[in-house]
Amino acid sequence: MTAPPARQVPGLAALRQVGRMSLLSWEVLISLPRRPFPLAESIRQAWFFASVTILPTALVAIPFGAVISLQLGSLTQQIGAQSFTGAAGALAIIQQASPLITALLVAGAGGSAMCADIGARTIREEIDAMEVLGVSPVHRLILPRVLGAMLVAVLLNGVVSVVGVLGGFFFNVVLQGGTPGAYLSSFSALAQLSDLWISEFKAFLYGFVAGIVAAYRGLNPSPGPKGVGDAVNQAVVITFLLLFLINMVITGVYLQLVPAKGG
Repeated sequence: MTAPPARQVPGLAALRQVGRMSLLSWEVLISLPRRPFPLAESIRQAWFFASVTILPTALVAIPFGAVISLQLGSLTQQIGAQSFTGAAGALAIIQQASPLITALLVAGAGGSAMCADIGARTIREEIDAMEVLGVSPVHRLILPRVLGAMLVAVLLNGVVSVVGVLGGFFFNVVLQGGTPGAYLSSFSALAQLSDLWISEFKAFLYGFVAGIVAAYRGLNPSPGPKGVGDAVNQAVVITFLLLFLINMVITGVYLQLVPAKGG
């Protein structure tokens, strides 16, 4: 009589995945000071990420800024606070929308391509061959791609912030009858430099997470080409879930630690 299979604890597989991704993150960090530093490869990967994300990011930023501006403009008109439309819209774009838009596109466009490339190398046993030859796949393949994703995320975050704020300004002034002076004065009165820093920090961290998740799923696909496709889908979904969770934590900590301007 065979023994019944052991029951798995619910959520144990997910915890294992988190632990393995954390281990990969640590391996990437400790490989950073190793020489030779893969500068040329990091620049190539950053250019690749930028080439597949910059146009979609700019196109998404314009309607996103317009939607936030129109919704907040309508709300402030109802409560008689039209003068604060600029501050509310611009701060929402800079602190929340801009890093998330950047991260979603970096993960969805660049991260999926990165996962597919590493997954194809894995099923062709190139990763195993590198380890046999004494070459670290983390230092040679993963580190440059993660650095490229982080760099592009930070730079694209600035682009999205500028495009989103300008789009919100245009739609508020042209479609809702707002005045340019009120829009700009409210923004300068309530915004502070730390709002931009936290936005860039979020983008920096999101780029790191997107690169790590894409690399992990690429290194651990199911056998065959279908396994690579499934790994790409899983990488995108896992990244999105982690980004929203991290955003909630960082935003909560920031609002508790950094006092509002004029507060």
